[in-house]
Amino acid sequence: MLSAQLQSIRERLYEPATAKTLKTFTSREVATLLGIAESTLRQMSLDGESAIPDRQDNGRRIYTLAQVNQIREHLAQKRPAEALEFFPRRREGEKLQVIAVANFKGGSAKTTTTLHLAHYLAIQGLRVLAIDLDPQASLSAMFGYQPEFDVDENETVYAAIRYDENRRPIREVIRKTYFDGIDLIPANLELMEYEHETPQAIAEGYGRGDAIFFRRLSSVISEVEADYDVVLIDAPPQLGYLTLGALCAATGLIITIHPAMIDVASMNQFLAMMSDLMQVIEERGGELTHDFIRYVITRHNPNDGPQVNVVTLLRSLFKDDVLAPSVVETTAIASAGLEKKSLYELSRGSVGRDTLARALESVDSVNREIFLHIKDVWGR
Repeated sequence: MLSAQLQSIRERLYEPATAKTLKTFTSREVATLLGIAESTLRQMSLDGESAIPDRQDNGRRIYTLAQVNQIREHLAQKRPAEALEFFPRRREGEKLQVIAVANFKGGSAKTTTTLHLAHYLAIQGLRVLAIDLDPQASLSAMFGYQPEFDVDENETVYAAIRYDENRRPIREVIRKTYFDGIDLIPANLELMEYEHETPQAIAEGYGRGDAIFFRRLSSVISEVEADYDVVLIDAPPQLGYLTLGALCAATGLIITIHPAMIDVASMNQFLAMMSDLMQVIEERGGELTHDFIRYVITRHNPNDGPQVNVVTLLRSLFKDDVLAPSVVETTAIASAGLEKKSLYELSRGSVGRDTLARALESVDSVNREIFLHIKDVWGR
């Protein structure tokens, strides 16, 4: 009954096609994104250069994200000295970045962080593959997929890493999304099969080379390495075989923390268990070469004394490994979540202008710093 009701809500939210669509961007928003004057963008439109925007009834030009990316590519060719600023995609010789977002504790905003980072990077012009590794499929839902209706058997990443004859190439389970630049491998409850089958597979000899459980995800991601700049993995909130596979596939690790003492205590257990398990995996030949590991403070209320104390403690212990900006607790993110949207998808007027501006500033700051870490790995 609940499943049917959720499907009904989705049909009302995404009428008439029952599928999510991305908002369009105004000339001012596009000019800000590209770092050029609005008059330059207007002149490009008048001269017929690159993408030609649609016009609203009031005459204002509106652009899709696909059109923004066409303009990025055009400007990169027209101004080669600034090409990386306009079109920052991975160049030949630069390493694919696989970033796992993980924590032991539910409610640490792990999925929300993954979603906003995926959207931010796509808006910057990158090609992103988002892998939902959580059987609860929250990330898939945020992209408009209800797992029991829209994701059939053998259509998750489990299909690419399973141990039997029904295994499929990873390309067959990747889906295009409504968000230009983002592809998705959705999740559903069948991912739990991997947790159940792996012990038996190890006993049967799947314990060497790329066939061993902790290398399987990394191995299939390498099959599509040329198609993406960044792969984001929304890991399950437990240290099972799926999470260990994500940690071994990752080149970077983002650990989300809600600054409450019970959440920090839970994270402490997560880190201790992860350390022990990683040691065992390294002894079995696993390589853990993360380019960066960073902690992200989420749902932070800077006016809450106990939270401020926890943040101070974390910064004193982990120092620069804690990102300087934090994601503030805001009704804007909660309101967006009710509509299964990120802040980047909210239309003007959905929430108060000042509330949305503060929330976007907070999320942008976090995502910008993660993007800087990615660029640093690329030697930029």
